[in-house]
Amino acid sequence: MTRAREMHLNAFLMGVGHHEAAWRHPSTDERRILDVRHYQELAQIAERGRLDSIFFADNVAVGPRVKRNVTAVFEPVTLLSAIAVATEHIGLIATASTSYNEPFNLAREFASLDHLSRGRAGWNIVTSGTEDEARNFGHETIPEHARRYERAQEFLDVVTALWDSWDDDAVVLDPGAGVFADPTRVRAIDHVGERFRVRGPLNTPRGPQGRPLLVQAGSSEAGKDFAARHAEAIFTAQRSLADGQDFYSDLRERVRASGRAEGDVAILPGVVPYLASTEAEAVALEREFTDLISPDYALGQLSRMLGMDLSGQELDAPLPPLPEEAAIEGAKSRFTLVKRLAETERLTVRELIGRLGGGRGHRSFAGTPEQLADDLELWFTHGAADGFNIMPPHLPGGLQIFVDEVVPLLQRRGLFRTEYGAETLRGHYGLPPVHNTRAGSLSTAR
Repeated sequence: MTRAREMHLNAFLMGVGHHEAAWRHPSTDERRILDVRHYQELAQIAERGRLDSIFFADNVAVGPRVKRNVTAVFEPVTLLSAIAVATEHIGLIATASTSYNEPFNLAREFASLDHLSRGRAGWNIVTSGTEDEARNFGHETIPEHARRYERAQEFLDVVTALWDSWDDDAVVLDPGAGVFADPTRVRAIDHVGERFRVRGPLNTPRGPQGRPLLVQAGSSEAGKDFAARHAEAIFTAQRSLADGQDFYSDLRERVRASGRAEGDVAILPGVVPYLASTEAEAVALEREFTDLISPDYALGQLSRMLGMDLSGQELDAPLPPLPEEAAIEGAKSRFTLVKRLAETERLTVRELIGRLGGGRGHRSFAGTPEQLADDLELWFTHGAADGFNIMPPHLPGGLQIFVDEVVPLLQRRGLFRTEYGAETLRGHYGLPPVHNTRAGSLSTAR
C-alpha cells in the first residue's frame, strides 16, 4: 500500500517573532532575545508538534536596523549546538554564506553539528547580497549576482568533497589494536579551482547523515537553477496560490531537467500566521503589530530590499519608479516580489511597509486555526507546496497556538505525522543517508 503524502513543516524562528515590531508587543518579552533558554524552549515546542525542523536565518552585518531591531543576534550554528542538547528529534537548520566563509571551516562546523545532534543538521545555502555584509569582509560592494552563484557552486563542491573525505566506516575505534581510524579510508581531496585550493581531508569524521540536509532559499533564475541541482528543501516566498503553483511547477521541471527525482526536493512556501478564536480577532491582532512599526526602520528595510534610498520618501505617496530586476545585484527575487506587490496593488509606501512588516514579503494569514488548516491543505493538495515554512509573528505564543491548535487539525486530516518516524533530519524529509560515493577515488591522507 502506498503511504499517503504528508506535509513537511519547518518553524522559522527569529528573536521574539517575525514581525519587525514583535519585541514591542505586550505578548512578548523583549529580554528573551538574548536568552538561550528562550530558543531551547521554542525548539521543544516545535518538537512537541512533531515538526520536521527549526531554522535560523543569518546575515553578517548590523546594517541600518540596530536602533529599532536586530533580527539575528546569535551565530546560528553555535545557537543550534545549544539547542541540540535540549532536544531529541527536531531538525536543526542554519544559514551560512558561501560568499563570506571558507569551505573547510564551514564543512567542519556542520559536520560537528551533525555529530552533536546525532544526525539532525541542515545547511541553508545563501550567497549574501547586501553592501553592509560585503564591507565587513574587505569588499567595497557586493560581487555580481552571477559571480556569487559561480562561487557558491565551487564552494559546495569543496564542502561535499570534504564531507566525503572520510569513508562511512573509516572510524575503527579499536583500543586493543590502538587504531582510531583506518588511514586508507581517510583521503585528501586535492581541490584546485578558480576560487579555492583545498587539500583536505576534513578533520571531523563523516556525520551520521553522511551529509547535512541541503536547503536553498533563492528564487532568482540563478537561485532556482542552483536549487534544482542541489537543494533538498527549498524555502520560498509566494503570496498567492497561483504564484505558488507557478513556482512549484517551474521548480519541478528544473529538478527533472537536472536529472533528479521530484521526491528529492521539498518546496516550502513561507506563511506568517496571525491566529485567534475568530477571524475578526485575528485581523485585529495583525493590526496591533502593524501599528507598532517604526516608519524610519521600515523605510530602511524597504531601501535595502529595493536597492535605493527611501529615507525621505513621503509615506502616503506611491513608490518612486523602480529599476528593472536586471539592474539589481542584491537579492533579486525579493526585489521582484516587493516591486510586483507595490505596482500591481498600487500601494502607498505606508501600505507597503505594513504588508512587509510581518515577513518581509512572505504571505501573511489572519484567521482561526481551522481556517489556516484549510488554507494549508488547499496549497498542499493543489500543486503549490510540499509543506510550509511557518513564521510566527510573535514568540513563543504564535508557535504555541500553531502547534497546539493547527497541527492537530492537520493530523486528524491525515496530512501530517502524529509521531516521528525517523531519527535524522534527512529521514524527516523522506531522504536516506548519503553514502560516500568517492570512496577509493582520492589520495590517502598522510
